[in-house]
Amino acid sequence: MELERSETLISFIQHIFDSVKHSLERLQLDYIDLLQCHRFDPDTPVKETMQALHDVVKAGYVGYVGMSSCYAWQFPKMQHYALSHDLTPFFSMLNLHNAVYREEEREMIPMLKDLSVGRSQKDTWLWVNGDPKVDTFLATINQRVKEVADKRELTMAQVALAWSLSKDFVTSPVIGTTRLDNLDELAVAAR
Repeated sequence: MELERSETLISFIQHIFDSVKHSLERLQLDYIDLLQCHRFDPDTPVKETMQALHDVVKAGYVGYVGMSSCYAWQFPKMQHYALSHDLTPFFSMLNLHNAVYREEEREMIPMLKDLSVGRSQKDTWLWVNGDPKVDTFLATINQRVKEVADKRELTMAQVALAWSLSKDFVTSPVIGTTRLDNLDELAVAAR
C-alpha cells in the first residue's frame, strides 16, 4: 500500500510540474509569479498538495503559491501543514466578494488578516445566481449602484470596482475582461 501511495504522489507531483512547464512554454515565460490552486481537492491529501506546490517553487518555476475558492476551515489546514513542515506557505487567497456576495467577510477575510495573507478578489461586478427582475434584493443593489453611477457620471462597473477597492482587505482585484476599452474604463475606478 505504501509503494502504491508513493507512486501516486510521484504521479501527482509530476502532473503539477508538467502543467507548470506547459504553461511556461505556452506563455513564453521563465517563471510564474503566482500559482493559484483553484479549488481544495478532497481526494488528494493536504501533504501531497503542499509538497507539490513547494517543489515547483523550489525548482524556480513559480515565485509564490496561492489558494482560491475554499472553505475557511480548509485554508488554515493547508497553511498550517506547510508552515509546520517547512514548505512554501500560501501567499494569497483569491475568492469571490462583491456588493451582493459578502459571505467571505464573516470568516475567511478575518482569518486571512490574522494570518497576514494577501487577498485577491474575483468577480468585483455583481455577478450572482439570480435575476434582478425577479429577486428584489438584487434589483435593490443594482438600482443603488446605478444611482451612484449616474450621480458620479460613471458606469456601474466602475462603481462596483471602486466599492471593492475601498475595502481595506482587498489587496488586488482580478479584472476579467477581454477588451482593452473595458480595462481602460475600469482604470477610472482606481483613482
